[in-house]
Amino acid sequence: MKKTFAGSLSLFALSAALVPSVAYAQQADPASEQPDEASEDVDDDFHNRTNSSVDIVVSAGKSLNQLDVLSGTSVVEGLELQRNMAGQIGEVLESQPGVSGTGFSPGASRPILRGFGGERIRVLTDGVGTLDASNTSDDHAVSIDPLTVERIEVLRGPAVLLYGSQAIGGAVNVIDKRIPRSIPDEPIHIDGLASYDSVNDEYRVGASVDAPLGGGFVAHLDGSYLDAGDIKIPGYALTDDLRADLLADAAEEEDEGELEEAEELREQANARGTVPNTFIETKSVNGGISLIRGGSRFGFGAGYYDTLYGVPENPAGGHHHHEEEGDDHDGDEDHDHEEGEEGVSIGLEQFRADFSSDIELGSGFLGRLVTRVGYSDYTHTEFEGSEVGTVFDVEGFEGRAEFIQNPMGNLRGSFGGQFYIRDFAAVGEEAFVAPNETEQYGLFTLQELSLGNAQIEGAVRFETTQASSNVLGVERNFDILSGALGVSYDIGGLRVGVNGSRVGRAPAGEELFANGPHVATGQYELGDVDLDIERAWGAEAFVRGNIGPATLNLTVFGSWFDDYIYLNNTGTFVDEEGAAVPADDEEAIPLFNYLQQDARYLGLEAEVSVPVVEYDTFSVIAEASAEYIDAELDDGSPVPRIPPLGLAGALNVETGPFEVRGEVEYFGEQNDVPAFESATDAFTFVNASVAWRPLRGNKNVTLLAKVDNIFDQEGRRASSFTRDYVPLPGRNFSVSLRTSF
Repeated sequence: MKKTFAGSLSLFALSAALVPSVAYAQQADPASEQPDEASEDVDDDFHNRTNSSVDIVVSAGKSLNQLDVLSGTSVVEGLELQRNMAGQIGEVLESQPGVSGTGFSPGASRPILRGFGGERIRVLTDGVGTLDASNTSDDHAVSIDPLTVERIEVLRGPAVLLYGSQAIGGAVNVIDKRIPRSIPDEPIHIDGLASYDSVNDEYRVGASVDAPLGGGFVAHLDGSYLDAGDIKIPGYALTDDLRADLLADAAEEEDEGELEEAEELREQANARGTVPNTFIETKSVNGGISLIRGGSRFGFGAGYYDTLYGVPENPAGGHHHHEEEGDDHDGDEDHDHEEGEEGVSIGLEQFRADFSSDIELGSGFLGRLVTRVGYSDYTHTEFEGSEVGTVFDVEGFEGRAEFIQNPMGNLRGSFGGQFYIRDFAAVGEEAFVAPNETEQYGLFTLQELSLGNAQIEGAVRFETTQASSNVLGVERNFDILSGALGVSYDIGGLRVGVNGSRVGRAPAGEELFANGPHVATGQYELGDVDLDIERAWGAEAFVRGNIGPATLNLTVFGSWFDDYIYLNNTGTFVDEEGAAVPADDEEAIPLFNYLQQDARYLGLEAEVSVPVVEYDTFSVIAEASAEYIDAELDDGSPVPRIPPLGLAGALNVETGPFEVRGEVEYFGEQNDVPAFESATDAFTFVNASVAWRPLRGNKNVTLLAKVDNIFDQEGRRASSFTRDYVPLPGRNFSVSLRTSF
């Protein structure tokens, strides 16, 4: 891969990719940089700033809320981020409409947007990819520590294609603090967050320090630590159907005189109260420095992320890890695992370096040039007990640049280019994906024309992708032209609009080159080197804004795919060499293969917020949201792992330094599932929290007490591969302290 870096840098010098996180709409009108009423109440970090005009360069939320073609954006920050804090990004965003999580285990959960996950959702760090292996499989963690982020932006809608073809379903943009974007007023600025959760005895602590060095230089340092044990659950770990199967198998073993095997199966079937091997231990450290002069900024940052987490065993098939004398997992003693138990765990390390700049170009055609470059050296090791099973190595490099146009009458916009390079290798007995390289280059533009109360917006992207594997002697090339067009109109306090798009996605290396058993998921995965480009027509209609005192956001959307790529459970079993075997064979592994056929997604997202009482320092606000997705393949079968109907309601009471919130979350049953996939029952969670800001007139110190799943109800996530044996956590009491001074 290294031979391609020099060529990519040459291309980057000419053009790199658009960072949609730059608010060209606001830069066109400096007056629009004033914060809105809602943002004034947010207990933001860096509450004392200078050179605030530079800060707008980073926020995708600020820009995308102005662009109807990118409708559906939501931002999680401040108290909301503290209230939903978790070890993985997928869990942090669970409360957002239209967002679910893969929920493979507490240590690995990637976001799902509008039913899309994996290769259709890009997880970004300040506009460039995470450059990890989280897209390869649901058991792979996202290499971002939520403890040290400033905010998280959820980007939906057709023009998110500007992030690349892997954002065909949306993107999650995490704004961290490693590269300073403003100069603190104070000699030193400190942010901190500490918390404790009872459901898995989890401790978290994170802190950051920013200091102006003079001459426009600002330095940053942050670090975090998380330690958690196995999660507690309300009842049995396994579903009723899976328990019945294991108990029947135990009876057969007993009849054949295999008493030890029968007892082991009964123990698995009757396990309750906790989910074994769901521990997590995570550490991170990051630093950066920026030079901020006038309206321009240059910055560099680097960081290290290290996590070790358990992978729960699937007792229904795949790899069964029996007790073996002398096999003891590193760290089992610390996490209360039984001595001699051979469990699967994953150790993940990433070193990352980033460069960011925002250069003021003057008052001509081009107003600014924004660049972003990221490099990652990532290693991911799957352990079977203390033995190394498979090692994944990923070296990644991505760069973007955007030229932001100064306004020309009613027209404003931006254009740019992008490159992305990834060298992927898996080594070990169960390296289920052949070593492969991906190179991707893109050019695109986004333009907006204002015509009074109406706006017309268009986006176009051309992308060329090469995916190759020297080991297999295969090279595939894909050229994709994508576009989106949106029209909107202001009616009083509401904006209504429609968007349409035609987008494409090149098959990923994992979809093309997978061929082998994957120990962590207990599946044999088989790719197809002949997969075609996945294309989709998209449409959505939206209404958002204010109706009197109420705030409304409603989106109805649909996607119609040609050659949709999906991982299919064949219902057959193979051994580690891929040869067919009976399901009851000791070496049997379920076979999953990547297939293509047409598909369609239909859905809606709705949010409404209504102030019930507003009196001086006392207010009561009622909130409600709904989400629904229906996804079907061309042969009439449901798309795998689609979230069910979700409804939520909340009452938020704020008085003086206190904010009290009660929530009810309902998740409907999901019985519209393909063959060999289990249905999930409906469940309801009730949550409550109390936030206290003890310092008069200062919202930057917040103590939060919270209880989730008050009635200790069992819930299983339909979008999770592990739903049959990893239910959601039971009742959880937590307390956290967030400071900024």
